[in-house]
Amino acid sequence: MDQSPPSKRSTILWILLLLAVVFLWWYLRPHSDRGVSAAELEADRAAALGTDPDEILVDLRDDASAATVAAIERELGLDLVLVSREARDEQLYRARVEPSRRDAVLAALSRRAEVEVAEPDATFWLTPGEAYEVQPPSGTWEGFPDDPLYAKQWHLKQIGMPEAWKLADGDGVIVAVLDTGVAYADRGRYHQVEDLKGLEFVKPYNFVDDNTHAEDDHGHGTHVTGTIAQVTHNGVGVAGVARNVKIMPLKVLGGNGSGSVAGIADAIRYAADNGAKVINMSLGGPFPSKVLKNAVAYAHKKGVVVVCAAGNDGRNKVGYPAAYPGAIAVASTQADEATAFYSNYGKDIDLAGPGGNTRGGEAGGVLQNTIKVGDPTKSGYYAFMGTSMASPHVAGVAALVVGEGVTNPAMVEQILKETARRPSGKKYSSDRYGAGIVDAPAAVKKARSHHGAWQAGLALLLAAAVAASARRRGLGVKLGAGYLGGAIAGSAGLLFFLPLLAGSIASWPVVEAMTRGLPSLDMALLGGAERGHPLFMSALLPLGLVALGAGHPRLRAVVAGLAVGVAAHLLFFAAVPVFDVRWVPGAFGTLDALWLSANAALCAGLAVLTLRR
Repeated sequence: MDQSPPSKRSTILWILLLLAVVFLWWYLRPHSDRGVSAAELEADRAAALGTDPDEILVDLRDDASAATVAAIERELGLDLVLVSREARDEQLYRARVEPSRRDAVLAALSRRAEVEVAEPDATFWLTPGEAYEVQPPSGTWEGFPDDPLYAKQWHLKQIGMPEAWKLADGDGVIVAVLDTGVAYADRGRYHQVEDLKGLEFVKPYNFVDDNTHAEDDHGHGTHVTGTIAQVTHNGVGVAGVARNVKIMPLKVLGGNGSGSVAGIADAIRYAADNGAKVINMSLGGPFPSKVLKNAVAYAHKKGVVVVCAAGNDGRNKVGYPAAYPGAIAVASTQADEATAFYSNYGKDIDLAGPGGNTRGGEAGGVLQNTIKVGDPTKSGYYAFMGTSMASPHVAGVAALVVGEGVTNPAMVEQILKETARRPSGKKYSSDRYGAGIVDAPAAVKKARSHHGAWQAGLALLLAAAVAASARRRGLGVKLGAGYLGGAIAGSAGLLFFLPLLAGSIASWPVVEAMTRGLPSLDMALLGGAERGHPLFMSALLPLGLVALGAGHPRLRAVVAGLAVGVAAHLLFFAAVPVFDVRWVPGAFGTLDALWLSANAALCAGLAVLTLRR
């Protein structure tokens, strides 16, 4: 039997382990380097061009009573009307006032404790470029994907989709498209465009007409949806980025391409409350709105990645909502990877994606299947340009990352930025490209490997500390490869390094299970977007393994190692909040870290007990 080492050595190991966890928290924590100052907001508000002179928005506290609403109406002579049927939970109202009274009414509302925000309503819009129709070829395309017009989709090649399709498909992640609607159903004069047949649509809503029919009467929203999730490798038309996501069509813009801030903010909250993990907004305006800013913050806090077009004004100022903290602002590149002439730029740009340039004709545009602009009875394949087209490329890649189990929006943004690439043969500047051009395969690989080496290293350090503690109490099991192998398997997976070396092989189901730690079995059963099930992120699995294997001398070291590995896995994610632990109050917060840390301690205790005589 091994002799017990001095207790000093065990104490040192535990101190090193604690220091390692603190370092992981500091070094790998999600971070943001962007903010919008009050002075900037006020300056933009003063220069606002799209406010409605006789409509205001009143956002009351969520717990405001009907009596409070009635009192405000009576005292200020207002008729408060919910922005939509879906706005009741957040108590967002619209009211008409005489322009001469507006400022006084807003000042009176802002003094009331029940009012969170009172401001003029405003109009946001899209700015489409030229639309070129492209005819599908008469022959067939024999490669992958086999969509006949894929050869003209230079934009998918620019972000690396030929390699990314071998790695990930979105795994059922729900992406909300806030736009002019989507041609997703056959109803009256509306029809589903051919290359969206087979895609799953969930919980559509029309915030323009306040009903559940979110069909497209413009063409923009369907085109954006195609970039995110066009049905791929179906022998029809074109391809899309994340071919296995679900789309939530939310109509916030009318057939003229404009819509109110109230409807957009309402739709953001609706998406966050109804399971969306990614929101794409290819829309915006040059002025801020507190209601919209609060809605973006609400979605981000609930674990939604918010991706926005930077704007098509060609100015050194990112539009809203892209400029808000919690939103990913996307600039536009063209086929040669230069930034497009129309793309907004500046310090708030986060990433760049292909948005195209049709000044030279259809070949320079982003090609997707959509309805004829303004005519939902007809459809075809159209090349558009704009930051509106760049944003859904990033949203699609974000969905691929979420599908790999990274559900914290700050971590998703961090992965997208860390893996973005510099433009080929073009001068790079952060105010034009942000972190660079989004790189789909690099992002997926980083999300999949997900700091596996850190997890494995933490497991080995913890394994040494647990073994030292067990020796002090009379070690009864001979340690060796089984113990260490179990620790690595439980923490990072025995093949944790494979996604970085051979990503396509790592996508095979059996192999993939060996590239993740034991608690990540929840991804295999529930999907990446649902990662963080508390039964898997707990001591329950190690407890079951110990109960089965502790009585077998040859298995005791292995199950102890697995328990140590799970402890390291939980400790890592307590320090680095990659996902939210479901059903634990507060998203990505202190209670999540406490849950994971407490269960890690239980796992370590189980390992010590198993290793003793």
